[in-house]
Parts: sequence; C-alpha cells; structure tokens
Amino acid sequence: MKVDAHQHFWRYNPTDYGWITDEMFSLRRDFLPEDLMRVQAPLCFEGSIAVQARQTLTETEWLLQLAERNPLIMGVVGWVDLCSPELPIQLGKYTRCPKLRGIRHIVQDEPDDQFMLRSDFQRGIGQLARFGLTYDILIHPRHLLTACELVRRFPDQPFVLDHMAKPFIKRGELEPWATDIKRLASFPNAHCKLSGMVTEADWRNCRPEDLKPYLDVVFDAFGPQRLMIGSDWPVCTLVMPYEQVMAIVIGYSRHCSAAEQRMILGENAQAFYGVAR
Repeated sequence: MKVDAHQHFWRYNPTDYGWITDEMFSLRRDFLPEDLMRVQAPLCFEGSIAVQARQTLTETEWLLQLAERNPLIMGVVGWVDLCSPELPIQLGKYTRCPKLRGIRHIVQDEPDDQFMLRSDFQRGIGQLARFGLTYDILIHPRHLLTACELVRRFPDQPFVLDHMAKPFIKRGELEPWATDIKRLASFPNAHCKLSGMVTEADWRNCRPEDLKPYLDVVFDAFGPQRLMIGSDWPVCTLVMPYEQVMAIVIGYSRHCSAAEQRMILGENAQAFYGVAR
C-alpha cells in the first residue's frame, strides 16, 4: 500500500501556530483527517504518518486520539520532553496507545546548534529503543554533522531525517549539504524522508527539475531501501497542490525497479514505523 510518511493535522489558533506568518495565510484554518483523505484518494494513498506540529504533550494526546478514530492514520510521531527526568513516565503513558510510533523534537528552532549532543537530550534518546520508538530528526543543513554524531552514538536507535535537512534549493546550493548527507547516510540506522522540498524552493516558480539535483544526492546516498515519500501536507500546499507534490517523487522514482518503487512509496515507511498491515 502507498503511505505518506510525513503530514500534519491541526485546529488552527494564532497562539499555538504563531509560526504561520502572514505569507502563509492559507494555512490559517483547520486541517483534519477528512481533508487529507480527499486529496490522498485520487493518488491511491491509503495511509499516513501524522507528525507533531506543537511541542506539547497535549499535541501528542490529540494526535493519538485522532489516530484511534481514523484508520487512515497508521502511526503518530509525537512529542515528549526528552530532557525531562519524567520522560520514562511520559513514554510509559503514551506507548499504551500502539499508534505512537516515534518521537520528534523541533531541533531546528533550538538556539544551541549542539543541542542534540546535550547530555540530557541524549539520555532521552537512549530511552526510546526500549519503548520501540523511532526518532525523527528535524534540522537545517548546518546541523547535519551534529546529527551524524548523534546517530553514531546510538547505533541501535532507528533515525529518519525529515525534509532532507532542508537544503538551500532556492539558492541552488548543494555543498556542503550533499557531502554531509552522504556522511549521515553512511550510518545504517539513518533513513531519509523525501519531503519538504517544495517549501525550500522558489514558491512562485518551483519546477521538478529544480529538485532533481537534491533527489540525486539522497537517492545515491541512502538508496531506495532507506527512503520514504512524504508530503509535509498541508504546509506543502503553500507552493502547489498535494497531488503535484507527490508526483515529483513518484515521477523521479520511475527510474527504480518496481520493487524499489513500492519500498519508497509505502513499504519503507511501514517497516520503519512498524505499521505494516
């Protein structure tokens, strides 16, 4: 089955979603499972991984409640306080819901570029494996070498890089991002989502050919076995409709074998998050 490995839901309010600027006014409304289902159905995508957009326990609880009511949501990547001494209690509570499959922290917004190497954060990462949880890495290109060190220190922890670390597509820059991506991919426990590209490009003039050099890099680095398609819906709709966003990766992956295409379009996400039906 086809699975969107990265999308979001929210009930919009300006307090919780202050990052939605005036330039993003089209996102200032609710986005819920029935909205995603409408855009997924024509492409025959049958499931998704819902990823946190707020760093609160309330967000995790709300997403898990949505997932329990909606079979479309195959798994949830939630938020817990990885630096808290209460972390084992939080993980024990939320993993009672089998649809909690991973954790994410919005590292890209941390003022400390070495945040992932803090001892309290690493203590938190070290507890995820025993609860059967993955970790989504949300960073900018300048954080990639730090991410490499994090992944190196936890060889038994499954990691996935969100949005290819947000390369500078609008500026047409490949280095040092490309070299650092290859270094991260050298660790077998690191995977990568083919998501978030269009919002790093020129919003008004984004073309599939602008993204091809960046897809070339991650396909060469990770191979089809460790890549998974993701939309970053509804954020991606700032640039183009859902079906056009997904068509970029679907079209690019046609150079792969049929088996590899199935991996990229769903099987890898199911295996990584442990949600295979």
